[in-house]
Amino acid sequence: MKKVLLPLLLIAVGNITLAQSSKQVQWSYTAKKIAEKTYEVHLTATISGDYHLYAQDVGGEGPVATTFTFTKNPLTNFDGKVKENGKAIKKFESAWNHDVKYYEKTVDFVQVVKLKGNAKTSLAGKVEFMVCNEKQCLPPSEVEINVNIGG
Repeated sequence: MKKVLLPLLLIAVGNITLAQSSKQVQWSYTAKKIAEKTYEVHLTATISGDYHLYAQDVGGEGPVATTFTFTKNPLTNFDGKVKENGKAIKKFESAWNHDVKYYEKTVDFVQVVKLKGNAKTSLAGKVEFMVCNEKQCLPPSEVEINVNIGG
């Protein structure tokens, strides 16, 4: 009986911990047409309390960088990489023993997407991220992305 209960308990605790990380960041997604068949997709993170969210280029090993992985879509092409719009903070963190780059309160990640036709489609995928404050870091979390574009 103990052999069955221990793994179940560990899974439940792990799921609760992962849920805590995603509660510290609320993600919202919008698309804005900027030219014929071209859209800016805004992936906006609103960060709770005294936590901070690491940048895509965090500045070294240690914390998990914010990473976007998009599902392949034959109707879309990307115009460049995901850009960050926000007040980036570069600071030495003793936990990692080097300078790191992160955002507090909010950051807007922007991906320019070009459609291959006039079809309505979506940009789907996931974002992986990690948040910390002065006392602790929460385990990395993944959130699904789905933004309607075109049409």
